[in-house]
Amino acid sequence: MKRRFLLAVLVLLAGFGACSLMPARAAAQRVEKDYLSSVEAGKVRDAETVNDRIKLFLTFAEDRLTKFQYELEHPSSNKHTEMLNYLMNSYIGCVDDAADLIQLGLEKQDNIRQGIDLMAAKSKDFLEILRKYASGGPELEVYKDNLDDAVQGTEDALREAEKAKKKAAPPPIRRKN
Repeated sequence: MKRRFLLAVLVLLAGFGACSLMPARAAAQRVEKDYLSSVEAGKVRDAETVNDRIKLFLTFAEDRLTKFQYELEHPSSNKHTEMLNYLMNSYIGCVDDAADLIQLGLEKQDNIRQGIDLMAAKSKDFLEILRKYASGGPELEVYKDNLDDAVQGTEDALREAEKAKKKAAPPPIRRKN
């Protein structure tokens, strides 16, 4: 009798131990984007529509590009090179995520026309800035590889937005009775 009781307690403890490890594994498998702050990630999570998420990622990309320009004009005394490369990588990560969301919205047949139009407009503005730095910006050799990736990624996002304009479902037509 005592043996059965000990066996039951051991099985119960083993079950509790296994259950306590499951949330840790699930959290470890969740992918965190290292270029978003926890506040920004929360905003993306809380956004109700794909359109809202696209707008957020483009806002974050614009913020990274503005910070990149500021860092070039006002270099910090330490980790200047790392900061420039981090901001450029963060920028392209945000643009890529916005482009991925456009593809997702098209697949789900969501109304993402506003997001597509914003992507097309912002991408053109972003390309102007990036090309200005690519043609002879200060300290170009420090961030040239990341800048080239950013130009390529932004051009790809612009092309995808132009294609998506043609694929996106037209807005509903309201009939007057």
